[in-house]
Amino acid sequence: MMFIRRRYVGALLAVMTVVGLAGCDGAPHAQDAQALPQVSVMTLAGEDLVISEDLPARVAAVRSADIRAQISGIVQRRLFEQGAEISAGTVLFQINPAPFKADVDSAAAALQRAEAVLARARIQIERLTPLLRTEAISRQTYDDAVSQRDQAAADVAQAKATLARHQLNLQFASVQAPITGRIDQALVSEGALVSPTDTTPMARIQQIDQVYVDVRQPASVLDSLRQQAGSTAPELTVDILSSDGTPLGMQGHILFSGIEVDAGTGDVLLRVLVDNPERRLLPGLYVQARIPRARYANALSVPQQAVVRTSGQASVWVVNDQGQAQQVPVTTGELVARQYRIASGLSAGQQVVIEGIERLTPGAQVIAHPWQPLVAGQQASPHIR
Repeated sequence: MMFIRRRYVGALLAVMTVVGLAGCDGAPHAQDAQALPQVSVMTLAGEDLVISEDLPARVAAVRSADIRAQISGIVQRRLFEQGAEISAGTVLFQINPAPFKADVDSAAAALQRAEAVLARARIQIERLTPLLRTEAISRQTYDDAVSQRDQAAADVAQAKATLARHQLNLQFASVQAPITGRIDQALVSEGALVSPTDTTPMARIQQIDQVYVDVRQPASVLDSLRQQAGSTAPELTVDILSSDGTPLGMQGHILFSGIEVDAGTGDVLLRVLVDNPERRLLPGLYVQARIPRARYANALSVPQQAVVRTSGQASVWVVNDQGQAQQVPVTTGELVARQYRIASGLSAGQQVVIEGIERLTPGAQVIAHPWQPLVAGQQASPHIR
C-alpha cells in the first residue's frame, strides 16, 4: 500500500510539473496578444456621391389669373365654391344683365332701321339707272342717289358693330374663368358694384397641378449648374423638402430659360418646375430645395474622425495585409454628413482605422475589428445642410 501511494504522489507531482511548464510557455504569448493595440477599421468601397445643398425656397403657381369685371354692373350671384377646382370657361359671377339686354335690343332695332334705309336706297338706284340712260334725269341726281346708298350701307355696318359691342357686353355680364385651376375666396359679394377700373379683383385662379419653386442663388453658381446639367442629363433634378427639412418625396427640374440677374443683389432667381398632382404645394408656401452641386462616380469617403491633420497635411491610418498600421497622406474633398470625400491617396479595398488612432505608431502590429457607426442612418444619402 505504501508503494502504491508513493507512485500516485509521484505521478501527481509529474503532472503538476508539466502543467506548470506549459503555463510558463503560454504566458508570454498571451501577454503579447494583450499588448497589441486594438483598432476599429472600415474597408473602403466606392459609391456614387452627390453633393447637394438645401436652400430656402418659395412656391409659386405656374399660371395665375385675376378675375376682373369687363363691364360696370351689380353682382347678382356667385356661382362657384371657394377653393374648388375650376375649368376654363366656367361662369363664376353673374352681373345683372338687364341693362345690357336692353342695349342689345336697341342696337338690333337701329340695325333694322339702317338696313331698311339701305334697301330703299338700292331700289332708288335701280329706278334711276334706266332714266339716266335716256337722259330723263341729270347726272347729279343719279350721283346723289348713289351717295345716299353708300351712306346707308355705312350706317348698316356701324349698326352691326354697335350690336356686336352690346352683345359682347351682355356676354361679359357672365364672368368666366380664363384658365383652369383652383379658385381662391371671392373678393366681392352679391350686390357689389364692380367696374373695369377696380383695383381689387373679384377672385383669383391659380393653376397648381404644376408649381414653380423659386430659389435665389448667386449668379456665380449658374454656369456650374448649367455645366452639370449638360454633362449628366438635359434636366437637373432637384428634391423638394418641407420647411423643416423633411423630404416630401417630390422632385422637379431647374428651368434655365428666362433667368435674369438682379442688379441690386447680384442674385438670380432659379425656377424649379415641380409636378403637383395632389396639390400638396400651395402658392406662397415656404419649402427647401436640395440643389445638386457636384456628382462623383465611385467616390471614396471616410468618417471625419479618421482624418488626422499635421501641419496642414491630412492623413489617415491604414492596416495592411500583414496587420501593420501605416500612416498615409491623403487629399480631402468636401465634408458631407461628417464624412470626407477622399480625392487622392487611397483606393478601394483598403482598411482605414476609424477608432484607436491615438495608440498607433508606424509599422506597429495591431488587432483590427470591424467599425460600427455610433449614429444610426449615418450611411444615408449625403447632403450639405
